[in-house]
Amino acid sequence: MDLQVLLPFFLYFVLLIAIGLYTSKKSIKTTEELFGAGKKLNRFVVALSAVISGRSAWLLLGFTSLVYMIGLSAIWSAIGYILVEMFLFLFYAPKIHQYTDSHNCVTIPDIFEARFNDKKGSLRILLTFIFFVFIVAYLSAQFVAGGKAFFAYFDLNQNVGMIITASIVLVYVLFGGYLAAGTTDMVQAFFMIIALIGLPIIGILNVEGFNVITNELASLPQLNNMQTPIAGSEGMMLNPMALSFLALLGGLGIGLGSTGSPRIIMRYMAINEAKQFKWIAFIGTIWNILLAGGALFIGLIGRAYFTEISTLPNADPENIYVSLAERLFMPISPMLIGLLLASIFAAIMSTADSQLFVIASSVVRDVYVKMIRGGKEISQTRLSVYVRLVVVLIISLSVLLGLLVDVSVFSFVLFAWAGLGASLGPASILTLFWKRTTQNGVIAGFLSGSISVFIWKLTPFLSNLIYELVPAFFISVGFTIVISLLDKNAKTQEQMQIDEISVDNIHEIQNISDKLINND
Repeated sequence: MDLQVLLPFFLYFVLLIAIGLYTSKKSIKTTEELFGAGKKLNRFVVALSAVISGRSAWLLLGFTSLVYMIGLSAIWSAIGYILVEMFLFLFYAPKIHQYTDSHNCVTIPDIFEARFNDKKGSLRILLTFIFFVFIVAYLSAQFVAGGKAFFAYFDLNQNVGMIITASIVLVYVLFGGYLAAGTTDMVQAFFMIIALIGLPIIGILNVEGFNVITNELASLPQLNNMQTPIAGSEGMMLNPMALSFLALLGGLGIGLGSTGSPRIIMRYMAINEAKQFKWIAFIGTIWNILLAGGALFIGLIGRAYFTEISTLPNADPENIYVSLAERLFMPISPMLIGLLLASIFAAIMSTADSQLFVIASSVVRDVYVKMIRGGKEISQTRLSVYVRLVVVLIISLSVLLGLLVDVSVFSFVLFAWAGLGASLGPASILTLFWKRTTQNGVIAGFLSGSISVFIWKLTPFLSNLIYELVPAFFISVGFTIVISLLDKNAKTQEQMQIDEISVDNIHEIQNISDKLINND
């Protein structure tokens, strides 16, 4: 039976690597194509890729476990990111695409350099450091998720499973550039949607209707963070309001992280036609709803099937997805379990490839090429080699972190998500939409957002009060605005544009003067 499970799992990876090889032949020709797909992604690829790269294994393992523990009230976490990402598709994405197109920006640090004329590269270095810290944490969570999947079904040591997961991602990522990552994300999006919709349908049919599920859930209590029943919570699993106001606010606040997710922002930059964003918003929102709905039902149905958490592998609620798949699909065909396991790795890799290219582009292009080499030309072959070396380094550090830190996928992802959202999110929004934003204001926003996330997370009273992203995001907004307003010596966007025009005029006058002198 293990061979029947592994066969579709293996064929899935062969398919992805084949797509990566084919696409990479077209994508790695210029710097723009290596790091940003050369603005070649069509609207359907961008819609699915932006959605799928933002969900990761957090949706399949983390969100389903949250639903398993607290029931329908977990829905606010999904509503938060669905609404925010719809807003981003409609208003933020067209703006950032227009700006990056007109200023020839390839990476996210390029945007800030162009906006603030940061010739010293301080914004590039700071942003690269922030990416490095939080993306390593995010990737580590994905590898831990893979390790849990191997443990839950094959009873393989979780650390060994994590190393296998990292190795699979490494082989996959080394084959192509950003265009390959975007294209394969679309394939992975279909794997995930089939799994997330198919599994709950089979679960409902297996007990002859959803009424059986709801009747079972009506008598079960919610579980707290210690995975023990909450006193007096019997019958609250189907109540969407069965949580405190701050918990509800924290759930909705998860969506704020999308504003600072580099892999999502890069998708906005890579589209070939900016006029397609309304269509993308529609398709992306529908896809988000379907994915979230499927994960929600899996968590609810899983709790009805596994009423006692002790019946799950390692008594870990993050194993509910694999456990439910094994319970329902084994009698039908073990090969279906292989497809379900493939969907977990689709979620892992759709995030991992994008995150790796973000950090690799920042280290190689924004620090090495732009800062150390002073922008001097470097061959695409050498660039590709350096990118791959950085990828190997980042994956190694992520695996090491996963081996050393014993936390849940859900907690790990939310921390990294908060760090990126609170640091990059407010700064990028204000940079694009508020002309008074200054470079010092952005630096203050980067630092205050990142530091606030660490302080809030490491302070038990604060972390139990509300999700760290919510306060850190608004602290970052406040610092960016206040420092920008106090920064009286800084030039506004209009002043910088006037200076650029003045310099261009001087150069033009000088050229005319030289021509006149030569003619005389």
